[in-house]
Amino acid sequence: MSTRTCRLITLGCKVNQYETQLVKEALGSHGYREAGEGESADLCVVNTCTVTNEGDAKSRKEVRRLARQNPGTRTIVMGCYATRDPEAVTKLPGVFEVVTDKRELPDVLARQGVADMPAGISQFDGRKRAYVKVQDGCVLRCTYCIIPQVRPGLRSRSPQDIEAEVRRLIDNGYKEVVICGIHVGHYGVDATRGRSGKPPFRLWHLFRRLDRIPGDWRMRLSSIEANEVDDDFISAAADCEHLCPQFHPALQSGSDSVLARMRRRYRAGRFLEKLDRMREILPDVAFTTDVIVGFPGETDAEFDETLETCRRAQFLKIHAFPFSPRRGTSAATLPHQVSPEVRKDRMRRLSILERQMALRYYQSQIGQDVEVLVERTCSDQPGRVRGTDRHYIPVELPGAADDVGQFRIVRGERAFPDYLRASR
Repeated sequence: MSTRTCRLITLGCKVNQYETQLVKEALGSHGYREAGEGESADLCVVNTCTVTNEGDAKSRKEVRRLARQNPGTRTIVMGCYATRDPEAVTKLPGVFEVVTDKRELPDVLARQGVADMPAGISQFDGRKRAYVKVQDGCVLRCTYCIIPQVRPGLRSRSPQDIEAEVRRLIDNGYKEVVICGIHVGHYGVDATRGRSGKPPFRLWHLFRRLDRIPGDWRMRLSSIEANEVDDDFISAAADCEHLCPQFHPALQSGSDSVLARMRRRYRAGRFLEKLDRMREILPDVAFTTDVIVGFPGETDAEFDETLETCRRAQFLKIHAFPFSPRRGTSAATLPHQVSPEVRKDRMRRLSILERQMALRYYQSQIGQDVEVLVERTCSDQPGRVRGTDRHYIPVELPGAADDVGQFRIVRGERAFPDYLRASR
């Protein structure tokens, strides 16, 4: 048995989780094993997040905790917080390497005996669906977002590497892969920008290529900007049998004036037109979204516009976030910051609307057959399991431990505000 042990911690987004899995597999193939409960790790890796001030604080807390619980350990810190403030990270206990650019990671790991980085992952520990990172970087300049400063530029993976990775994951038993990136809709833009004679290969081309992989599996897109949805994208979505009919266009606000202050590239009317166009071609499509509540200067009238836009969009789920000033972004210094009390009340009102819309969508599935990827057993209800259908509906159904990780076709029976109950 290997004498070298490691422990890995991930904070933040799907891309971070993918990148940690890649590091884990690289270490595992070079003699490292994960430290057990109560066992001290020789090497710790923390993949940090800096989307909010809270993300920074959690990242620092995890590094300190690892130093306490693993005396003498060496800690590698990577991720967006490490990129944004490497000096502060270097001063944390146990830290001996700070990765400010993910492209430096192979060199950093080589110093720990990792001779080769894998081209992709083969599994996704602890999850029944696997994330597949297809691109990195963002070139937009939304006023509230720090990410373009810590993940600049655009870098797309080759379709060959992505396809090989998806095939490995399917061969290893994964039934669902989630296509993700920092700005997924810009997949392929960097490969053809400024290069004459090279045909473009965009996200919808990737859908079609992956859809040709045989087997009982499905893919899901993590997110997309509404203004990047064109007829080619919609046509591919309609043609690809493995692609889930659920999309996540990030709204952020339903008020045109707030969207302008956010420096978003669309307005509410155009956003809704794109959703309507997709519904024309994909009648059973479901939409989820992100909304920032209490952006600086947001008035009661502007928030009401957001509620109305969400109501017209009929989202299945809304990931709502109260605005948090992020040092280094222009939104942090905008005047007329909204009070915490007002943000809290608006979050409550948006949550009520979300539950109403979700319940209405769940009710539409009563009597319908739904395909569920079973993800866990219900500890409080013997003989019941929970999973997610193709539309991202949480479903509870009869089942046992051997159903976990498998598709089950069931019929919608009863709708609740948080899930759909189904029968076999």
